Amino acid sequence: MSSFSMSKLTKALPSICRQSQPRISSLSITRPFSHQSTRSARNDGSDIEKQMLNRDSDSPSGSSSPLSAITQMMQGKRSGAPSSRGSSDYSRMAESLEADMIKNPYADRAPPHHLHVYCHKHNTILTLTRPNGSPLMSIGCGQIGFRKAGRSGFDPAYQLSAHVMNQIQEKGFLMEIERLEVVYRGFGKGRDAFTKVLLGHEGRHIRGLVARVTDSTRLKFGGTRSRHVRRLG
Repeated sequence: MSSFSMSKLTKALPSICRQSQPRISSLSITRPFSHQSTRSARNDGSDIEKQMLNRDSDSPSGSSSPLSAITQMMQGKRSGAPSSRGSSDYSRMAESLEADMIKNPYADRAPPHHLHVYCHKHNTILTLTRPNGSPLMSIGCGQIGFRKAGRSGFDPAYQLSAHVMNQIQEKGFLMEIERLEVVYRGFGKGRDAFTKVLLGHEGRHIRGLVARVTDSTRLKFGGTRSRHVRRLG
């Protein structure tokens, strides 16, 4: 039967020709360029993931954790780990840096400003200086209203210390000061007064900047003869 007559018959009797055509099973269809079925192709991702997770179990170390490869890399068990020569160079460099910091402690930090607290039995003077020693502010008890014998004592030194703390904040010196060193001189009553102000509410902005506290009180070893002790009565 010719193809022309077959096509005519198909148009005239579609139901009969449809039954005579061979049926192709959908289960036998395979993916192009592959010998696996569709169902097996869908499971390829999970199989690869299982192989990656179980790869370490086949290693000679015997560790079954999926993170064992990362752990080995962190511990330096792989071939690309740094050698002992590199570690020795690093330790040698660390020792040299430590020696440089001992010789020059302010090499990696800004040098501190200084707040000199000069306390003697007649007056208290507070002086704020830059790291090079140039003064920024110097105030004594006489500049806040105390005169003559009234400049000595605990209360004038306390008021002076509180006034200096406020002046440091109002004049914007806190923007310039990174580290502060407090230098005491003398054993007058203003020494305790300044310490209480610094540790109190008035010194809350200055207290965190203090990196060092030193004492530069003059001590005499021999030298000239001292004045005679004053005795009354």
